[in-house]
Amino acid sequence: METAKNRHGLTVLAGPTAVGKGTVSTYIRDHYPHVRLSISATTRAPRPGEEDGVHYFFVTPGRFDELVASGQMLEWAVVHGKNRYGTLRSTVEQAVSDGKAVLLEIDLQGARQVREQMPEANFVFLAPPSWEEMVGRLVGRGTETTDEQQRRLETAKLELAAESEFDHTVINDNVPRAAAELVSLMGLTPTTHP
Repeated sequence: METAKNRHGLTVLAGPTAVGKGTVSTYIRDHYPHVRLSISATTRAPRPGEEDGVHYFFVTPGRFDELVASGQMLEWAVVHGKNRYGTLRSTVEQAVSDGKAVLLEIDLQGARQVREQMPEANFVFLAPPSWEEMVGRLVGRGTETTDEQQRRLETAKLELAAESEFDHTVINDNVPRAAAELVSLMGLTPTTHP
């Protein structure tokens, strides 16, 4: 296994839609309390069970524009041609300067922006075990319309082609195993979780 690029700094996790980035991140939040997850801001509506300030900062398009215009976003992007997502610069920079291991779960566009601004970060691509598995996950979660699912699958094809831009690849074939591998790539000991 490759060693992590940095220890106790920023790790960027990206991958195609429906690969399970949110599931792996939630598992890490619940089982690895020494990892700080960065919470993204988004203009999309909450999905069932999502809470403001826990899963995302849900903001209006106008407020999002203000954050971008004032330089408060480390990265931001329009995802699937519809909603905007972004990361508040201050929360990431403060946690890293405090010596925390920070995990930033974002899309490919955002990962590219972070690489421009923080090239020292550790970039990890979360990949599905297969295309068929990823399609099954997207359709199975039932949170998007058929048109939205098709749009996301078209985006996923482009996202999968970007794997070589990342420092490491983790296959999400089993959430606890993938989470442990990711935590190890962050320079932490995965066995310290409860």
